[in-house]
Amino acid sequence: LRPLKRFVSSEVESVDASLQNSLKEVHSIEAHINSLTAAQVSPIDDVTHATAQPAAVSAEAAESYLLFKHRGTQIGAVGSIVAPHYQPHTLLSNPPSPADVTLELLLASEAHQGHATALWNPANARYIHGIRQGTHIISLDQTAAHLRRAAKIVTEVARRGGLILFVGTRAGQDRCVVKAAQLAQGCHLFERWIPGSITNGQQILGKCRTKVVNEKDQEVPGFEDQLYDRSVLKPDLVVCLNPMENYVLLRECGDHSIPTIGVIDTDADPTWVTYPIPANDDSLRCIQVICGVLGRAGEQGQKFRRKAAESGIVTYAPASDL
Repeated sequence: LRPLKRFVSSEVESVDASLQNSLKEVHSIEAHINSLTAAQVSPIDDVTHATAQPAAVSAEAAESYLLFKHRGTQIGAVGSIVAPHYQPHTLLSNPPSPADVTLELLLASEAHQGHATALWNPANARYIHGIRQGTHIISLDQTAAHLRRAAKIVTEVARRGGLILFVGTRAGQDRCVVKAAQLAQGCHLFERWIPGSITNGQQILGKCRTKVVNEKDQEVPGFEDQLYDRSVLKPDLVVCLNPMENYVLLRECGDHSIPTIGVIDTDADPTWVTYPIPANDDSLRCIQVICGVLGRAGEQGQKFRRKAAESGIVTYAPASDL
């Protein structure tokens, strides 16, 4: 036990000696700081090794604290409150217009995210910006340009009195599809497309009610007997938000020369649609942005048509067989 006691005592003595040296260094630093500054540094207690508290706070420090509290009461409520920038409900209640399409909006909606490089379609090479971590990145310049072009097409079709069909059959796309159809005064489909609805439309949609309206969208009576044997209406433009699941629809539109607009991801074939929009079709926010922009474009076209009708100008060719 004696060697152990000697070892412990030597260790204690070494720790005590190092502590005394540290205290001497602290006192020397304290004296050096006091010699350089006007404000005195609080001394360190040799027993507790803590900074000694001053007996009383100086009048200057108290005055500064009172001034700080007074300024806080005067200007504490001044300034702006930074609210969350993204509010999901605004894409449905107040969709963006074609003029609001920016690269920042498309980037925030993840329109640039493509699929894995193993799933890509080589026909989309012109729309791809690069590869990151095995995933294709869609060029947002291409997305913005093609979206603006599609918006102009929707505006012109609506201005000429055309029927626009918005199709989105994936989960979560129903509300934005209905909203876009309401803005553009068109039709919507958010369930399964019935094959042959265009090719055999008379057998599938023959019982749907049709009516005759004038250039001011007012119903004109007296044509019920002529509409009974008349063929069903066909859309003048189809906007498809998920072409991968609606190939039959796009094929029927191609067979009947109906132009189509579709959101084309990196795994889809852009030749399926007439006017492709390269973007991420898996992002619901991206789909809501694109659908809202096209709906606003249709609304703008309808306003142009009604404004021309008020001046006595008909922007579309009326039916000749009625």
